[in-house]
Amino acid sequence: MKTVIQGGRVIDPANGVDTVADVYIAEGRIQAVGETPPDFQTDETIDAAGRIVCPGLVDMHVHLREPGQEWKEDIASGSRAAAAGGVTSVACMANTRPVNDRRSVTEQIKATAASVGMARIHPIGAVTRDLAGEALTEMNELHAAGCVAFSDDGRPVPDAGVMRQALEYAATFDYLLILHEEEPALSAGGAMNEGAHATRMGLGGIPNASEDVMIARDAILAELTGARIHIAHVATAGGVDLIRQAQARGLGVTGEAAPHHLFLTDTTVGTFDSHAKMAPPLRSPEDREAVRAAVADGTLTAIATDHAPHEADAKNEVFACCANGVTGLETLLGLSLKLVDEGVMDLATALDRVTRGPASVLGLDAGRLGVGDVADICILDPEARWQVDPAGLHSRSVNTPFAGWNLRGRVERTLVGGRTVFPFGGEPYGG
Repeated sequence: MKTVIQGGRVIDPANGVDTVADVYIAEGRIQAVGETPPDFQTDETIDAAGRIVCPGLVDMHVHLREPGQEWKEDIASGSRAAAAGGVTSVACMANTRPVNDRRSVTEQIKATAASVGMARIHPIGAVTRDLAGEALTEMNELHAAGCVAFSDDGRPVPDAGVMRQALEYAATFDYLLILHEEEPALSAGGAMNEGAHATRMGLGGIPNASEDVMIARDAILAELTGARIHIAHVATAGGVDLIRQAQARGLGVTGEAAPHHLFLTDTTVGTFDSHAKMAPPLRSPEDREAVRAAVADGTLTAIATDHAPHEADAKNEVFACCANGVTGLETLLGLSLKLVDEGVMDLATALDRVTRGPASVLGLDAGRLGVGDVADICILDPEARWQVDPAGLHSRSVNTPFAGWNLRGRVERTLVGGRTVFPFGGEPYGG
């Protein structure tokens, strides 16, 4: 199949491209951007006039729940949500049941994803067996099975000695560790950000220091071992400063921000709104501004959703006991463009943080639209307005704090390897 995407505004941050041009695709890869390649006989023409053509989005922090918790999400429903959101590459966390701490689980995830065929699913293996923070997994075996990085996300690795061993192992093979930074002794008993709002609500608070001391510890250990680390869902101003300091010393330390930490604060909890309960918790306005600035200046390389689907019952318990986490695959693009509308960053930077940025951290063949690159592409109407309606989302769970928000930028088509995976059955988004 030979396809031409015609007349769109091609924005490819990885290659510094922002121009109206045709994109030519054959055998799943980009053959040219601009002039028609020799002897190119088009089988399909996609009219992209007035649209933005950009690399397919890369979400490096997703919980797909399969195997073991398919009532919350499965690979098929998560892939549909990704495709509808313009996301073509998904890195899925290891806290499945059983945990992705052995080759057989990784292979099962890869096989299921291949059978679904709607997004490129990249498993992330566990750092420690059963996420217990004690015995290391066989990372080399997991990597051979298809894991692109390692994380106990959802839990920290509390023991500094175990973390040192993990980093030494990872450094030997240049594997990336993605770290959930939380000191359990400081977060125990907390349900939201420590501060005046928690006090007014009578809820236990989690101080910023719970994150900051672990980021500091692991940056020091990364320097000791020479390992690469990536800090997940950075939420504090102190954490941002620590990452900046580590980068200034030349350490292999990167980080990401989640959309909910870029837009919401602890006051969003309001009257015990469970959709605003997450880990790390929503922080202060000052923290939010620091995280925004870090995404804008590149201290934080990626915007990643921490897509964490939960069934209604898991969110309907009392606030202190209900599950942490929100969904995000289908709102990633719209919220990224909202950062542009609010003057936080320009359009090219926003698209970079959801394409080239995360792809470069994970070492994926993704996030670019150069000749020879895979034809993973998002075509969007940048002016289309839409309202986040949980009933219209494709994830199996719809625990979103952004219900009712009006966003700009609607995905019209998603291609993986040059093949259209969205719209589903030819129906437009929201149709």
